[in-house]
Amino acid sequence: MTRIETYDDPAAFERSTASFDKGPVGILLVEDEVEAQSSLDHMARIGFRSIVAMGPEAISLTPPDGTHMLRVGWRNAQRGAVPAAVNAVARKGPGLWMHYCFNAEYLYFPFCETRSVGEMLTFHTEERRDSMLTYVVDLYSDDLRGVGPVSRERAHLDASGYFAEARPDPANHGHPMERQLNFHGGLRWRFEEHVPPQRRRIDRIGLFRAVHRVDLRDDHTFSAPEYNTYACPWHHNLTASICSFRAAKALMRNAGSRDAIDTFMWHRSVPFEWDSQQLLDLGLMEPGQWF
Repeated sequence: MTRIETYDDPAAFERSTASFDKGPVGILLVEDEVEAQSSLDHMARIGFRSIVAMGPEAISLTPPDGTHMLRVGWRNAQRGAVPAAVNAVARKGPGLWMHYCFNAEYLYFPFCETRSVGEMLTFHTEERRDSMLTYVVDLYSDDLRGVGPVSRERAHLDASGYFAEARPDPANHGHPMERQLNFHGGLRWRFEEHVPPQRRRIDRIGLFRAVHRVDLRDDHTFSAPEYNTYACPWHHNLTASICSFRAAKALMRNAGSRDAIDTFMWHRSVPFEWDSQQLLDLGLMEPGQWF
């Protein structure tokens, strides 16, 4: 049964008696109307039954069949708006697994064509993990002047050019943090002169368990250091990908970068197959011990 609730803003939502039918909970941050509906539909297709869609009221969204959708008025108009919105939802569902992404973004995880996000997170929980590292994989069209930067039918991604660097700990004389890395690649790396330094990383803790006093921060990390690790100490864990047109949109909307970029294509561009196996083959996520 499809249900929908509406709230004016995150504060009104947090004050309400709203609750989630069950987890995991999807949080869709809608900045504009570009592929907002397809992102919402994808969330439902991979297993999210409770979805909080936060964005301008003027953007029309149709709740997917069988979902409990909560519409919350929100705009990404100032620094801190994203973590404030996500943390407001997290405080309403302590103990539940949650995923957040923006419109024109799509979560992919190993074997997602035949297994649900709930099945994956059940396994991840059994491995005593409360968060999951996701790589934001930049998508882009092959025809910026014709179809524009966003096209699901002509989506491409970089097949190489990804790398990791040690994450320095400012509280420990800049020594590397344990099991934490900064990941780079995609459009943010190839066109880094147009991207603010604090926005160049492609790692995001895109799946997490809501816990009291563990908050998302503006750099897509959490206040609890263990949440920001890519694996537990004893073996590799699952990771996932968030396939995203967001960087392509931003680069084409900014006057400076738009006039400087004729194409996003290069010799390592390949068509995106909208399939988890391609991402596994490219090393953009891994199954860990989940076979």
